[in-house]
Formats: sequence, structure tokens, C-alpha cells
Amino acid sequence: MEYIYAAMLLHKAGKQINEENLTQVLTAAGINVDAVRVKALVASLAEVNIDEVIKSAPALMAAPVAAPAATTSATEAKPKEEEKKKKEEEEKAREEAALEGLGALFG
Repeated sequence: MEYIYAAMLLHKAGKQINEENLTQVLTAAGINVDAVRVKALVASLAEVNIDEVIKSAPALMAAPVAAPAATTSATEAKPKEEEKKKKEEEEKAREEAALEGLGALFG
């Protein structure tokens, strides 16, 4: 997970996400860098528009709004559960697509 955080930090700082920069960030954080993982992450992020991904997943980035428990009913909870399941399925599909891209690295 720290590799993803390092990539997000580079993105936020406006720096290019490449092997050298990613390695420098991880080393500065005191992490023993695995060059294979760095290469795999850089390769998997090469085709990803990080800004678009962040915009398409606002619920994951935003803090949840606290609502009084008395105002929620059982009928309101069901659609929320369905939305949560749908988001989980979409996230799983994205992860699978990313893993397929990583599979190309290893033949």
C-alpha cells in the first residue's frame, strides 16, 4: 500500500511517477524498496489517468456525512447496501483489469 501512497504523493506534488521518483519517495520514508514492485506499479499506472480515477470515485475520497440514526429507516438502508455492493463490484473489476495489465509484464 505504501507504493500506492508514494505514487499518489508524487501525483499530488505534480511530479512524474517513474521508477526513480517512486524509489526516492519510498527510501525517504524509510521503506526497503523492492525494484520489481516499483516497476510493476509504474507500468500499471502508465495508462491510468489518476485525476479521472479520483473524480470517478468521489465516495471513496470524501468523508462520510454523519446522519442521526433515528432518521434512517430499513427501506433507506437497502438502497445504500445495494450501492455499496455495486461500488465494491466496480472496484473489483478495476483491480482485475489492473492485474491483467500487470500479467503482461510477466508473460
